[in-house]
Amino acid sequence: MKLLTILFAAFLLGLIATRIFQGEWNFLFSGNLGMAAFVAFTGLAHFRFQKGMAMMIPEYIPAKMFWVYATGVIEIAAGIGLMFPQSREITAALLIIFYILVFVANINSSRKNINLFKADYSGPGMDYLYRERIPMQIILIAWTWYFGIYLQ
Repeated sequence: MKLLTILFAAFLLGLIATRIFQGEWNFLFSGNLGMAAFVAFTGLAHFRFQKGMAMMIPEYIPAKMFWVYATGVIEIAAGIGLMFPQSREITAALLIIFYILVFVANINSSRKNINLFKADYSGPGMDYLYRERIPMQIILIAWTWYFGIYLQ
């Protein structure tokens, strides 16, 4: 859940900044700024922890490093897409689909006790999946839908 700090901090900073500079609280902008910061941060992590992330991908998927880098680029692009009103709704819809698809890697990672930071098998296991990852996925999907689609 530490990653959610980025989401909430960027959201709050966006709210404060829009209140100071625009004279009102801009929830739409701030919500999308929070998610943009979150996905940009996690996208960049694909280039820092690529070996551990490759270990998360199920065996039946070939070219693991390609998918690690590609999904990193996708996340960074999604962060950019959320910041433009003309691309926000489609970006949010695709990001929700992305979150559902990559959840397979999170299940695989938990089953194998993968520690993506160390690229070994010392990770927290299934407890992490149930205690942290599933609630986080629900928050990310709900947040993306609310600020990227519903508030449009």
